[in-house]
Amino acid sequence: MLQRPLAMFTACWIAGGASAAVFGGTGVLLAGLSLAAALAALALARRLNPRTALACVLAYAAAAGHRAWTDARNVTGLTGPAAAAEAGEPPAEVEAVLVIADTPRIDGDLVMFRANLESIAIGGGAPMEIGGERVQVRIRLEKEEELAEAAAWRRGDRAAVSGALERPGRAVNFGGFDYRAYLYRHRIHWVLKAKSAESLKPLGRESGMPAAAMRAMDRLRAALAGRMADLFPEDQSGYMNGLVLGVRERIDPELYDEFAELGLTHILAISGLHVGVYVLGVGSLLRLLKLPRETVLELTAAAVPFYVLLTGASPSVVRAGLMAMLGLAAARLNRLKDGMNLLAAAALAMLLYDPYYLSDIAFQLSFAVTAGLIVLVPPVRRALPPMKRGRGLADLLVVTVVAQAVSFPLTIHYFNRFHLLSLPANAILVPFISFVVMPLGTAALLVSFVWPDAGRLLARLTETANDATFSLVEKLAATPELATIWPTPPLWWILAWYGALLLIACNLPDRSAENGGETDREQETETLPLAGWSDDPAGRAAAGRLRPRLRHILPAAAAVLLLAYAWNPDRFDRTASVSFLDVGQGDAALIRTSSGRHILVDGGGTVRFEKPGDEWRRRHDPFDVGKDVVVPLLMKRGVRKLDLVVATHLDADHIGGLAAVLDAIPAKALLWNGTLSGKEDGEALLRLADERGARLIAGHGGLEPYRPDDGTELAVLWPAAEPLTTDGRLPVAKDQNGRSVVLRLALEGRVFLLAGDIGFSEEKAIIDRRTAGAESVDVLKIAHHGSRHSTAAEWLDHWRPKEAVISAGRNNVYGHPHPDTLGRIAAAGARVRRTDEGGETQYRIADGVLSVRTAVGPADRN
Repeated sequence: MLQRPLAMFTACWIAGGASAAVFGGTGVLLAGLSLAAALAALALARRLNPRTALACVLAYAAAAGHRAWTDARNVTGLTGPAAAAEAGEPPAEVEAVLVIADTPRIDGDLVMFRANLESIAIGGGAPMEIGGERVQVRIRLEKEEELAEAAAWRRGDRAAVSGALERPGRAVNFGGFDYRAYLYRHRIHWVLKAKSAESLKPLGRESGMPAAAMRAMDRLRAALAGRMADLFPEDQSGYMNGLVLGVRERIDPELYDEFAELGLTHILAISGLHVGVYVLGVGSLLRLLKLPRETVLELTAAAVPFYVLLTGASPSVVRAGLMAMLGLAAARLNRLKDGMNLLAAAALAMLLYDPYYLSDIAFQLSFAVTAGLIVLVPPVRRALPPMKRGRGLADLLVVTVVAQAVSFPLTIHYFNRFHLLSLPANAILVPFISFVVMPLGTAALLVSFVWPDAGRLLARLTETANDATFSLVEKLAATPELATIWPTPPLWWILAWYGALLLIACNLPDRSAENGGETDREQETETLPLAGWSDDPAGRAAAGRLRPRLRHILPAAAAVLLLAYAWNPDRFDRTASVSFLDVGQGDAALIRTSSGRHILVDGGGTVRFEKPGDEWRRRHDPFDVGKDVVVPLLMKRGVRKLDLVVATHLDADHIGGLAAVLDAIPAKALLWNGTLSGKEDGEALLRLADERGARLIAGHGGLEPYRPDDGTELAVLWPAAEPLTTDGRLPVAKDQNGRSVVLRLALEGRVFLLAGDIGFSEEKAIIDRRTAGAESVDVLKIAHHGSRHSTAAEWLDHWRPKEAVISAGRNNVYGHPHPDTLGRIAAAGARVRRTDEGGETQYRIADGVLSVRTAVGPADRN
């Protein structure tokens, strides 16, 4: 790295931008001073040119200033609605004139696109010129006939849209997805929600060559995607569109999940490999025309932007396209020297254009893996023993192992999962898909336009290859015991991991001389060697002062220690906690004992009211609160197994997310109220738990308390035991609320009462069964989301809670929590905390002291 000034400059630019994004002004200054001191030390030691060191310091400062300047300009021009939103006022009704900025996406009854505002009228007022501020538009279609109308909307269309202007939602759980921050990085501050296609009135199309060119590109992409759908069966067309064209909206969700489980989704993201195949194909065609080398390079470089735009211009394909164009230009000028410098130039160009690229997952993974391959593969290859056969296979394994090692920290940081079969899956399937499936599918698509029969024949061959791929992926992914879960590691750990990898690579033995030096010379590019002890006399002298074995052992030991820490960073944490998750209109609570055991009480759920004939409204990948909210939160917190899952009752808003939880995370036991609801989802949950090996426990008052460790006792207070029917079957209780499991949790000297969805009569029955008189609890989970028919004054007088938690959805149609219930709680003197206002509410117990925090502060609620 020290021998690559441009790479050093770009690394410092990235450091400056990252510091400005993560730290405040003081943090940016301290980090900058530390960097300057380190660079000065390298310059004084004559390891780095002083001018390069100065340029790097200036790059850090310039990048930090660039990010701060960008943030200062990234503000909404709609100050009036912003102030109203901060004051908690309802969303403003607006009439906006806008230009559609990307291809509208239709999913069931929802149409989504981004748009640039031209003017906006708020609350019936006069229109205001707004100057191109971006908004996210969401239109809910009312009738199936509106699908055809929405399908005619195109990028560049001008339209008048009437709807409600809302602020994007913030993260409402600790570590949850922050939609507002995501849109902020795309310079979007508002969501415009409209009802029905009639709310959008076309006003013509935006003029100009750029708009016309983008519309033409959209039409071409749609035509190619349509032809792909004609060539391949429905279960493969979405996959092939993602693989060849980068159109991922129609990939089968189950197939995508299996690819994701094995770390194979990068195959479906157009990146360097796809661009390389495209460049090779274009270059080969041009060479068939007997054109001069220089002309071939020029025309191939000119063709790269077409492919980048055709495939959607994601950060990974932009990076690959820029590198390809720079490499072709350098080859044209006979100055192709170093792949790292090409990568650095591409990164610098992208970050100069938009510093928010740095926060993009695809950008991070693309550049990190590419840099890792450039820097680490050569020393690993040189360390291999001599081999006359199998060198190609060895190189494939080297590339796969290095790519996995480099992507590992980012993978567990963002996705919290790493499958132990990911390495063999990538080693087998990536070459097969890249060099067999993708070229065959591309050829089938292109040939079909000039020779349909030949195109269909190629498509059948590709289909056979896909069947083999899907079969293998399904078998490998069907091993959940090999899918390891990792809590989200901190930034310092990620940097330390990359440092350990570099040290390991620096200290690998060089066996290229044993091969006569020929194999390595043939396979390596002109990339400069990794700077380290083996590359200069000063470094070798420093290395000589250490024992050779120690130089090899210490970096590997550091990597092992880092892995051990990342696997269980809380192994010495004796803090117990109860987290009432924000799952909308539903319940979910995660309990962590001081010994690190986990109990999940309910899993939220989405209640759907689908009428006959509404099949067209179904989403391609519908929202599932378990899969999309609860499971990611559990994984981020390092929950690898659940000692107990409690389904308080079998209503959808309590158990709807538990199926996804049991699919993803092993559970030892499932406790429920011992009845059936008469609905399929309840019985399906019990069957799934049994299939996953969880012990089924019918909960009832008088059941032996559950004691996972010395400081925890979970007792069931309700319901009363229900006998089996005369034919030995479980009883059916259609009114599940009254049969809710009510739990008393004693945790490290503090008491929590979780009341499910019981009502007044059940509350009285529980009080009548308690013989100790009035009791005191620290925290009471209010029953039935704060319904007016629960939480009676007598109930509150009996338990005398200090804190009351209400789990309810924002703007729910039931009116929860009811003002009468809130009044009774206030009269009892309990402090009320609501998930619809504060998001996740987390109680922590350390050394007997109870503390509480909420995910959404008062200033963040709008």
